[in-house]
Amino acid sequence: MPSIRICIADDHPIVREGLKLIIAKAIDLSVAAEASNGQEVFEILRKTPIDILLLDISMPIRNGIDALKQIRTKWPKLPILILTAHPETQYAIRAFKLGASGYLTKESLLKELITAIRTVLSGQRYVSSTFAQQLVVNLETDPAESLHDKLSNRELEVLRCIAEGKPLTTIAEELFLSVKTISTYRTRILDKLNMRSNADIIRYAIRTDLVQA
Repeated sequence: MPSIRICIADDHPIVREGLKLIIAKAIDLSVAAEASNGQEVFEILRKTPIDILLLDISMPIRNGIDALKQIRTKWPKLPILILTAHPETQYAIRAFKLGASGYLTKESLLKELITAIRTVLSGQRYVSSTFAQQLVVNLETDPAESLHDKLSNRELEVLRCIAEGKPLTTIAEELFLSVKTISTYRTRILDKLNMRSNADIIRYAIRTDLVQA
């Protein structure tokens, strides 16, 4: 039986190696390609037959959320499983709206990865049992839209960086953007969230679990 071809997109080599060890336990799965950033994902998909993509969110050059949106326009049927350190409360809904097939945090990898892969390959969506319960609770309580839902994917990423206490110069280096561009994003964030300072951003991010206190 031919192996199911997997592409792993994660900027940390040690994470990719760990994923390969887990995947190797299933005889019908194989890692056909690896990418360390969003741009490399596109190059691989253009040249290499892939059956499923495991995609991290926080990557250089082009992050996973930005990549996801563009991948869906060119490869609409490709199963894409988001694998990230970010809790579901931060990005899961946004990822599913952009076409993700599943969302799994790296804390759950050992016991859930193979199950998640097989679920999305079958054409179903995959969410953890914990997040599924949370969705049910949210539907029952009918919560108002979170303020940060107004932000673009890039603005949300910059907000998190600011909330983590990173200087604008560091954020610019990590996202491969100019300091001026990051400053512009910061201004937009403050305006959209009706805030005045980085301290307001930090308090909001902690209160909404976008970052850990």
